[in-house]
Amino acid sequence: MRAPALLFLVTLGACGGAAVDAPPQDDEAATAEAAAHPGWLAGAKKRRAEALTSLFENGTLVVQYDYIEALGDGRGYTAGRAGFTSATGDMLAVVKAYTKVAPHSALARFLPRLEVLAKHEDGSIAGLDGLPDAWRAAAADPRFGSVQDAEVDHTYFAPAMKHGDAVGAMLPLSRAVLYDTIIQHGDGDDPDGLPALLAAARALAKGTPATGVDEKTWLAALLKVRRADLAHASDPSTRAVWAESVGRVDVLSEIAKAGKYALTGPIHIASKDWNATVP
Repeated sequence: MRAPALLFLVTLGACGGAAVDAPPQDDEAATAEAAAHPGWLAGAKKRRAEALTSLFENGTLVVQYDYIEALGDGRGYTAGRAGFTSATGDMLAVVKAYTKVAPHSALARFLPRLEVLAKHEDGSIAGLDGLPDAWRAAAADPRFGSVQDAEVDHTYFAPAMKHGDAVGAMLPLSRAVLYDTIIQHGDGDDPDGLPALLAAARALAKGTPATGVDEKTWLAALLKVRRADLAHASDPSTRAVWAESVGRVDVLSEIAKAGKYALTGPIHIASKDWNATVP
């Protein structure tokens, strides 16, 4: 997760980089995924959720496949559209999948080292000299973007939507918050992971939408416990970097205060870290 940067954005098209979707529309695309999973984010609503997370992660509404940086947060290199890291295994999954379609990519030589780092959850960047250049070079290949998209859907989007099903979340904004939270916090059993935050939110709200709690009340509880976790994460290696990102939750809370629970556009963001309009 990259530290926030002040910027001004008007629309997706106003940013540099390649857009990931057709121009957004307010009606959801009639996709097979949406039909198979009622309540899951789809079409324009999913695009808006992805744009918000991209803004928080990379400082732009346009998904960034070529981003890579060592943040000093105990997770080694952070890269790509969802902040895949060399210490947590999702970067390894991306490189493995890409190597299958592009076996001669410069990324292939890093697989053995990434295997070791992921196995030990090691945040060292030793042995990864040249990885940033290889990652950026691979990002020029559309297949690399497709691999990243697939990894995000498998590791983050689908699990987030399943958590939404479990708690009975019906509001698109709730789903977007779950998606953004799992991208940053992960889905592990550690005290900073999404499951722990959901448990804390359930205790604070005295239930979930599935048990009869008003969903807006439950969402406010989730945002409150997430902000508290970011302000003082249990993992000391991420604590300082995460503390800089509490504004991420503040923006989501402001979106709720503006009544944008349906995640319809435009969504205006004005904070000390980000100024943007998600169409």
